[in-house]
Amino acid sequence: GALVRWNAGFHRVADPFRVPIDALLTLLPTHPIGSIVDKVLVGVLRLLSLVVPLDDLYQRPDISIEQKLRETGFSDDMIDRFFRPFLGGIFFDNKLRTTARELDFVFRMLALGENCLPANGIGAVADYMASLLPPGALHTSAPVKSVAKDGSSVTLANGKTMQASAVVVATEGDVARKLLGTAGVSLEDEKPPKQTMCLYFAIDGAPPTEEPVLYLNGDGVTDAEGTCKINNMCFPSNVAPSYAPDGKALVSVSLIGIPPEDDQAAAVEVKRQMAEWFGEAAQTWTFLKAYRIPYCQPNQEPPSSRDKPLSLEPFLFVTGDHRTSASLEGALRAGTLCGEAVWDGISRLYVAKGQAAVDKLTQDKGMDSISVP
Repeated sequence: GALVRWNAGFHRVADPFRVPIDALLTLLPTHPIGSIVDKVLVGVLRLLSLVVPLDDLYQRPDISIEQKLRETGFSDDMIDRFFRPFLGGIFFDNKLRTTARELDFVFRMLALGENCLPANGIGAVADYMASLLPPGALHTSAPVKSVAKDGSSVTLANGKTMQASAVVVATEGDVARKLLGTAGVSLEDEKPPKQTMCLYFAIDGAPPTEEPVLYLNGDGVTDAEGTCKINNMCFPSNVAPSYAPDGKALVSVSLIGIPPEDDQAAAVEVKRQMAEWFGEAAQTWTFLKAYRIPYCQPNQEPPSSRDKPLSLEPFLFVTGDHRTSASLEGALRAGTLCGEAVWDGISRLYVAKGQAAVDKLTQDKGMDSISVP
């Protein structure tokens, strides 16, 4: 569930299928985050995301999330106070311009899965995947300068050339465009990517709540992009205690877009807002670090595509969530499909080489040619 900050108070919004008691309380006439009709419509959206195979969700009308919410019948209050900060935090877009196909996907994932944090940080996922590779297969701190169009090599920034059977460019979309450009290969045009700024603070002592809950700014974030206005925040150490030392707590705050203020000025403004939410004690929270992420997600506004080409040349490939959908699932799907394409391409190459060797051998021996299976 989530706690929505609106009109100087917090108001709970909960999934009726997971926490029915909390959800029932949101049906009271005094609850300000949407009407009873809005709550019923949330259930309808949830159900409609589950009744068809996942791939069919991406055959639905390619319209914006805002258009779909309005056509479904949601009230302005529900859209502005809940959906803009909630979906804005997922898609980094308070104006809800993202394709509604991704709304259906998110509702499906929230219905079927559980939210979690790796105890050792999200980097533990990459560490695990790297551990499956043979020793010496992974080279880190080795930025690539250019790639060969035929997939035969990459050249590193230090001038070293590494030979390859195939090259896969698996980076953010903007980086992929630059690298592929060195091979004379162009990708389709991309609309401006989504941006965010994340700020982290330390609490010396217990957080305002021990509950693992998401806080949303329901006081109007339609025009928050590029400002220091909080969109959403949480206390990650409530979910994963390993994220903070004993006796301390971690605070995570997300903004939509990147504000012009420097890190310290942004932190001061964010702490001012948190003091309004949690009391003056928030002014004592220690600013740790800010991350400005200019390409946190590819743009998914209509017209959108979940199946952009992965194979660009016979042995040159590109992959990443910008080829499918902007999510962990999308990145894994893109990687899986690309891996299959690479295997298919290399297999065909070795079969062709094997056939050529057999043909030469049979010709030399005066034998009839045979086909390599």
